[in-house]
Amino acid sequence: MYERDLQDLIRGLRSDAAKQNEARFISQVVEEIRKEIATSDMDLKGGAVCKLTYLEMLGYDMSWASFHVVEVMSSPHFHIKCGGYLAATQSFTQDTDVLMLTTNLLKKDMASGVPADVSAALNCLAHIVTPSLAQDLSLDLIPMLNHTRPLIRKRAVLILYKIILLDPDAFDLCFHRLRERLEDTHVGVISATVNVLCELARRDPERYLPLAPQLFGLLTTSSNNWMLIKIVKIFGCLTPLEPRLVKKLQTPITDLINTTAAISLLYECVRTCIIGNLFQGSSGHSLAKTCVNKLAVFLDDPDQNRKPIRSILRIPLAHDDAVKYIALLALVKIVPAYPHLVVEYQRFILSSISDTDLSIRMRAMDLLSAMVDRNNLQTIVQHLLSQLSPQQDSTQPTASETLARVASGNPAPAPSILSHAYRVDVCRRIIEMCSREMYSNISDFEWYLSVLVDLAYVAGVDVDEDITSQILDVVVRVRAVRAFSVRLMTKIMGDPQITERVRQRNEGGTGILWVAAHVDDPAALIQCLLQQVTLQLPPDVRAAYVLSSTKILGSWATAMATAWDQQDRDAVAETVTKVKELAAALVSDPDIEVQERTVTFVTLLEFMRADILNVKQATTVPVSADSAEPQYPKSLRLIAPMFSAYELNAVATEAQESIRLPLGLDLDFVIVPDNIAYGDQARDVTRKKKKKKASGGGPENIRIGTADCSSSDVQNPYYLGDESTKATALYAVDIDSIPIVSLGSLPLPQERSSTPKASAVVDRIGEMPDEAGGPSSAIVDPSDGGDGSTRGSQAVRVVRSKKKIKAIDPI
Repeated sequence: MYERDLQDLIRGLRSDAAKQNEARFISQVVEEIRKEIATSDMDLKGGAVCKLTYLEMLGYDMSWASFHVVEVMSSPHFHIKCGGYLAATQSFTQDTDVLMLTTNLLKKDMASGVPADVSAALNCLAHIVTPSLAQDLSLDLIPMLNHTRPLIRKRAVLILYKIILLDPDAFDLCFHRLRERLEDTHVGVISATVNVLCELARRDPERYLPLAPQLFGLLTTSSNNWMLIKIVKIFGCLTPLEPRLVKKLQTPITDLINTTAAISLLYECVRTCIIGNLFQGSSGHSLAKTCVNKLAVFLDDPDQNRKPIRSILRIPLAHDDAVKYIALLALVKIVPAYPHLVVEYQRFILSSISDTDLSIRMRAMDLLSAMVDRNNLQTIVQHLLSQLSPQQDSTQPTASETLARVASGNPAPAPSILSHAYRVDVCRRIIEMCSREMYSNISDFEWYLSVLVDLAYVAGVDVDEDITSQILDVVVRVRAVRAFSVRLMTKIMGDPQITERVRQRNEGGTGILWVAAHVDDPAALIQCLLQQVTLQLPPDVRAAYVLSSTKILGSWATAMATAWDQQDRDAVAETVTKVKELAAALVSDPDIEVQERTVTFVTLLEFMRADILNVKQATTVPVSADSAEPQYPKSLRLIAPMFSAYELNAVATEAQESIRLPLGLDLDFVIVPDNIAYGDQARDVTRKKKKKKASGGGPENIRIGTADCSSSDVQNPYYLGDESTKATALYAVDIDSIPIVSLGSLPLPQERSSTPKASAVVDRIGEMPDEAGGPSSAIVDPSDGGDGSTRGSQAVRVVRSKKKIKAIDPI
C-alpha cells in the first residue's frame, strides 16, 4: 500500500487538483491517517501524527487522535517522541481527557539523562500545564533548576512562572532555588530568572522583598539593557513597600539615566522614580532635573547643529517617532511633581503638537494640559487655536523638490487633516485648561471671552453647548467683565454665521442671548433678533429671542427714565413703535409659547407707547417741588423689575444641602400608600366583590360601588377623569379656605452710576441660602495670616496692573 508522507501531503494540497476540490482531498487524506494511526508500527503512527499536526495548523480538528498522540509521546526514539510532543503542544487543551495519562510520562522524561528528552518534556509542559499537573510535577521540576546544562536550567526557570500561577504553594518550595539562580554563572539563566521574578512581583511584590540585595547587585553590575529594564521594574514594585530603598536606588538610577543610550531603559527609570517616590530630597530634585534634561533632547528634531550635543550625551542621531512618543510619555509622568522643570522645554513640546503622528500629538496635548499655569496659558491656548484654524498656505512643492527631500531622507510631511474626535478633544482641553480650579490660571477674563468666541468660529465641531456654558459661568461669577461680555455678544448676534448655526444645531443661541440682553442701546440688537430669519429658528430659540427682546427694552427704558428729558419723548415713542412693529410678526407664530410671549410683549409696548404720548399733557400741569410724583412716564419702569428685582449671583454647590428643614416637615412621609387601589384596580376589586355575592346586587349596592370608584378616582393624582368628574372634584374644594397673600410692590432698580472700571472679581463658591445659618460664605485673603473667614459672598479681587494680575485682595 502506498504511504503518503508529510511532504507528499503538502505537495498534494498545493496541486491544482487539490485546489479544485480541497474538501475531497482532505477527506481522503484523513481516512488514510485513521488507518495508519491505528497500526502498531510506531514509525507509521508517528508519521500519521505529524500529518495530523499539519492539518490541525490549517484548521482541521484532531482531538479524536489524542490517545494516539500520547502513544507517540511515549516512544523511546527521540525523532518520534518529538513529533508527539509537538502534536500535544498544538492540540491539547485544558479539557483534553487524556492529560492525566501524561503525568508519569513527563516525570520519566524530565528525569531522563538525555538533555533532548528533558528539553522536549519541559517545552510541552509549558503549553499543556493545568492546576493538577502543576501540583503533581512541581517537586520533579525543582531539581531541574540545578541541572548541569544551562539550557535546561533556563527552561525550568521559565516554566516555574506558570507553575506558581496555577499552584501558589509551589513558591515556597522553589524560592531558595530561584534566589540561587540570580547568581548563576550563565547570563541567560540570570536573565530568565529576572524575567520570571518581574512578572511575579507585579502580582504580589511583598513576597519578593528578600531578593532586593541580589537584585541591587545585578543593577549595579549588569550591562544587559533588557535585564536592567526588568530589574528596574521590580524595584518599582518593591520601593513603595520598603522606603529605605529610595535613598539606596537614587545613585545607581542616576548613573543609568546619565549613561544609557536606550530610550526604553530611560523610560523605565523615570517610571520607577515616579511610582517609587525617588524624587525626594535634594538628590531627588537633581535626579528629576537629569531625567527632564535627558528626555527633552529626544523631542527636538536632529539637525547638523545638534549632532555634537547628541554624540556627547550618547543619544542616537536617527529620528524615531517611537522615541519621541516615549519621551513625551515619560515627561507626562514627571510634570505633576516638577512642572517648572518641564516648562523650560515648552518650545519643543509645542512643536510636537504639529507632528504628523496622531499619537505624538495626543501625548503632547496631555503634557501641555498638565504643565499649564498662569504664565503660559495664553501662549498654549493661542497655539492650539492656530492649529484649529484653517491653513492659508496653499503652496505645493514641485516634483524636483519632493524628489530631493526623499533622496535626502527627509520627505515632505503629508498634509495634516484633523479628525472630528481630535478637534473635539482640543476644544475641550482648551476649556478645561482655562476653567481649571475656578479660573485660577486666567489673568484677563476679557481675553478668555474672546478665546471662547474664536473657538466657536474655528472649532469646526459641535461644542457650542460647552462654550455657552463657559460664557454664562464667567459672566455670572466675574462682574467686572459683564459690560465687555455684553458688547461682545451683541456683535456676534448680528453675524449670519452664528444665526445659521443656531438654526441647524438647535442649540447655543440662548446663552448668547441672555448675555446680550443687558445691552444699553437696544434698537439695533432688537432689530437683529426680530428679523425675518428669526422665523426659521427652532421654537425654543424663538421664544428666547422674544424674552431677550423684552429684557433689552426694559433695561433701555429704565435708563431713559433715569435721565428723562422732555425733548426725547418723540424719539422714545418712535423706538417703542418700531420694536412693536418688529415683534408683531411673531404674534401669529404657530408655537404657543412663542405666541404667548409675543402677545405679552406687544401689549406692554402698546401700554408704554400710550403712556409716553400722554406724558406731555400730564407735565403741562405745574408740579410742586415737594411732590413725589415722577416727571417721566411711569411705564418706562414697568418691565425692568421683572428681570432685575434680585441680584444675579452664582449658586453654591452646597446651597441645597445647607437649607434647614422646617419644623414638622417629614420628607419620608408616604403621601399615597402603595396598598391603595385607584381607577381600574378599584373597579376590578368591586367587580370581584359583586361576583362573590349571591344576593344583594340591587341598584342601591351598584350605586354605592360606583360612588366608591368615583371617589377613589378623584383622590388618585394620576387619574384623568371626564368633565363631570373634574367638576365634582372642583366643587369639592373649599375655596374660602384658601388664604389670600398680599403681594407687595416690586422694588425699583437702582440707578446707574458712572464709576471707573472695576477690578475682576471671581465668585468662586456662590450664593448660600439664609436658612443655612452662620456666614453665607468665606472670603479668603492669601496675605492674611489667619483663616480669613468673614461674612459676605465668596469672591477674590483681581487687581490688574498692565492687564496682568498683580495681587489678590479680599473685597
